Amino acid sequence: MIDHVVLRVFIGPDGRGGNPLGVVTDGTQVPGTDERQRLAAELGYSETVFIDDASRGAVDIYTPSARLPFAGHPLVGVSWLLGERGQRVEVLRPPAGDVPTWTDGDFTWIRGRAEWASGRRTQQYASAAEVDALPAPPPGEGWLYAWAWLDEAGGRVRARAFPRRGDNIVEDEATGAAAVVLTAELGRPLTIHQGAASQILTRPQEDGWIDVGGRAAMA
Repeated sequence: MIDHVVLRVFIGPDGRGGNPLGVVTDGTQVPGTDERQRLAAELGYSETVFIDDASRGAVDIYTPSARLPFAGHPLVGVSWLLGERGQRVEVLRPPAGDVPTWTDGDFTWIRGRAEWASGRRTQQYASAAEVDALPAPPPGEGWLYAWAWLDEAGGRVRARAFPRRGDNIVEDEATGAAAVVLTAELGRPLTIHQGAASQILTRPQEDGWIDVGGRAAMA
């Protein structure tokens, strides 16, 4: 087994929740994309991220069935882990492009773009209860981010995420990329309560950039 660590990313304010993330801290252990994809499938986390150059922030992200150019919870998690190890960087470099990153109190933040998360469809429901009642996964095909307002005036959202890729991830506990897409569509800051107990904060910026922040910890 390749050496790796496991984090929880987008932990809720009560310390629960968070999406598990596998991190291969020395990406040279698994040099090829095919080998990385096989390992990600074997580990079975929503995403596994390979750190190719910690000093430059160069990373490579995989689900159990696909390589991703951008994903929120792996990038927040890697940024937090590098900071904990005294290797903090100001920019992460996944395939999509340069992703600024910083910390603010307990929160680790990244900045990304909705077009880097193409294929994620959002669907609004009338109430949080309707979102909670959805089967996992709901009928249909393709990536679905189901959401409803908890407090529209306050920007609080209830959400669940269903990749529906045909792999073993039936529901994502917390998804930063989908949160970027929803925030771009709504054009306002959000506090997203996703999955069983996770929390994601977002803030739209100029020129289509979206900030995504959350708490992380070792699993």
